[in-house]
Formats: sequence, C-alpha cells, structure tokens
Amino acid sequence: PWLFLFLVPAAGMRLWSEERRMGTLELLLTLPVAPWQAILGKFLASWAFLVLALVLTFPIVVTVNWLGDPDNGVIASGYVGGALLAGAYLAITCMTSALTRNQVIAFILAVVLCLLLILCGFSPLTDLLARFASPALVEFVTRFSVLTHYDGFQKGVLDARDLLYFASLMAFTLFATGVAIRAQRGR
Repeated sequence: PWLFLFLVPAAGMRLWSEERRMGTLELLLTLPVAPWQAILGKFLASWAFLVLALVLTFPIVVTVNWLGDPDNGVIASGYVGGALLAGAYLAITCMTSALTRNQVIAFILAVVLCLLLILCGFSPLTDLLARFASPALVEFVTRFSVLTHYDGFQKGVLDARDLLYFASLMAFTLFATGVAIRAQRGR
C-alpha cells in the first residue's frame, strides 16, 4: 500500500481538474453521455492503464518460478489485491480531482486521504488510540484501513469482506465524484 500512495494519485490527478481548468468540462457534460458514464469511463480507462502496469511486472513472477518454487496462489492474490488497491486509490484521486481545478492540490488531497486510510490500521497509531478509547472504537477505526483489508491478499487469502471493502470504497468515491461534477454543472 505504501508504494501506491504516490504513484496512483500522480496517475489520476489530471482526470477532472484538467477538464475544469481548460474549460472542456462544460463541453463534456453537454455531450449525449450521462455524467456517470463519463466518470466510469475515465475511471475504467485509468484503472486499465494501472492494471496493465501491474501485468507488465509478470516477468518477475516467471523469473522467481524459474529460480525457485514460490506459492503462486499468494502471488496471484497479491496481484488481485494490488489491482483493487490501485482502483481504490484511483477512485479517491478522481474525487479530489473533481473537487479542484489545480492538479497539484488534487494530488496533495488524494495523498493525504490515502495516507489516512493507511494510518487507520497502522499498529503504532492504533496502539496509541487504544490507550484513550474503547476497544470497540479502535476496532471500528481499523476497519476503515486499507492495511487491514490488503493484509489478507498478501497472505494469499481472497476474502469476500476485503473485496467488498475495496468495491464499496470505489463506488462511494466515484459517487462523490459524480456529486462534485453535478455541482459544477449547476454553476
């Protein structure tokens, strides 16, 4: 999750802020395409690019298999988790890009939000929170962390709860992107 913290927001910071800055957002929204289709299209195209970048690391897997005997299930699970994490971070970046005209501000906002999602499950911070809050509150906070949900993929476990977490995080932030785009349409 730490590697994607800067790479994915850098890839998605231009998605909507550049459209607003150049004045082409109005043109895009007047085309016979629903706003949700434009949002989903931009997101899926960017996500496909990031997944392609992940797939291009496959020669490493071939090399590792040639040199040793790794658990390919764990490797495949790691690829699935990486793709889902990239999608979640990209959806957050879509939202921050829709909220501002400036790409740099969109990037900084996306990095801060993604970092907060990491830090919710970071052990030193949860231990500090456990000193002051109830265990139920600590558990509630850690459920929002990408670390908590990405950890299973690193161990080779495809859990439906983790898949649902990443899918709902993407859906919510893409919905928020739509709200921001519709708010711009009204101006």
